[in-house]
Amino acid sequence: MNYDVIIIGAGPGGIFSAYELLHKTQGLRIAVFELGNPLEKRHCPIDGVRVKNCIHCPTCAIMNGFGGAGAFSDGKYNITNQFGGTLHQHIGKTEALELMAYVDKINLENGGAGTKLYSTANTAIKTLCLQNKLHLLDASVRHLGTDKNYVVLENLYRLMKDRVDFYFNTPVETVRQSENGYTVTTKRGEFFAKYCIISVGRSGSKWMERVSHEMKIPTLSNRVDIGVRVELPAAIFAHLTDELYESKIVYRTEKCQDLVRTFCMNPHGAVVSENTNGIVTVNGHSYEDPEKHTENTNFALLVAKHFSHPFTDSTGYAESIARLSNMLGGGVMVQRFGDLIRGQRSTPSRIAESFTTPTLAATPGDLSLVIPKRILDGIIEMIYALDKIAPGTANDDTLLYGVEVKFYNMEVELDEKLETLYPNLFVIGDGSGVTHSLSHASASGVHVARTIASRLNTAD
Repeated sequence: MNYDVIIIGAGPGGIFSAYELLHKTQGLRIAVFELGNPLEKRHCPIDGVRVKNCIHCPTCAIMNGFGGAGAFSDGKYNITNQFGGTLHQHIGKTEALELMAYVDKINLENGGAGTKLYSTANTAIKTLCLQNKLHLLDASVRHLGTDKNYVVLENLYRLMKDRVDFYFNTPVETVRQSENGYTVTTKRGEFFAKYCIISVGRSGSKWMERVSHEMKIPTLSNRVDIGVRVELPAAIFAHLTDELYESKIVYRTEKCQDLVRTFCMNPHGAVVSENTNGIVTVNGHSYEDPEKHTENTNFALLVAKHFSHPFTDSTGYAESIARLSNMLGGGVMVQRFGDLIRGQRSTPSRIAESFTTPTLAATPGDLSLVIPKRILDGIIEMIYALDKIAPGTANDDTLLYGVEVKFYNMEVELDEKLETLYPNLFVIGDGSGVTHSLSHASASGVHVARTIASRLNTAD
């Protein structure tokens, strides 16, 4: 039950930690503990025919398992410091970008070759946005697609499975400091290692909060993003997605001066539901394979909310809104933009008559009964602003799915090594509250692995 390194969580951070440790050291004993299933056993029962809504599986196959929540995302790796987290504030801007580029190289070597790298550099779209009070953020974007992303994960697992002990369906109950290292408790017993890397992702937010409290690790309350997923004909955004693929656009509302942003854009993609801590929310995927393309594009519109004293439970606030949506819609709710503006709920007949065919079987309803007015007002403003650079965005038949929530873990107090106040206890990925993307989470895993390898080599 003794290891050199224990990694908690097999998401992007945990995977790249293990990968880099294997390449920087020899004979290291590594264990990875994962709440969910191996990649090949991750199957969501929703098929749109027999099962149309979330049935609340004990462990969500979309959110947990090898590859983490990113396994069934559309595989976008954004190489930038402008969004995706604050990793650069800990390790420096140059190193952060170099690590993200290194992750991109590994992905290409393991099944991602031939995929396109998009860039916002020298694009006239940035000027068009500025002329309409919109701001396009800078990034290089590698789009693997959900299908190619899956292949990359398969290949990475194949490289590591004989050299790393993976414990699937094995949630870690406790972590405690012991003599010369850390002991983790699971249903399979206790395991010890000198080095411990925690990489539990967004779905591990409550677990991370509890462990931080038990170990008295300082944390800071983080923000939460609340909004909707927009679905419209792909042709409306084609001039943006053909050149940029992922366009991160930020708008400051005139009414409340709130920031609204586009997020997770999926050209020719599909809207999907996901289960986080028993709450059903909405997300989106897209594929590299043209045969899997749809006629629609979807993206999120999110409003960031920060809370301060006396209220600090931003996650609890967002969960209460998502639960209300689940109560009214039995899961994800969908509404035509025209119905929302006219103050009427969408009905099955109105959705059926829409010129935009939904890619997710959601419950027609009224989002104004769910989303707080200030947030909904900001979303509506943003849709009209986007309509100026992509005419048709504000069409009556544009579909809005709700709610989409991005939970950001309470930010764990970490140093430049992503190390806690406990020596050799590291927290990485989205579970740390420091990263919010596939590329940043993966880069944080490489960073910590190199730190551990350096210490091991020095000790030798």
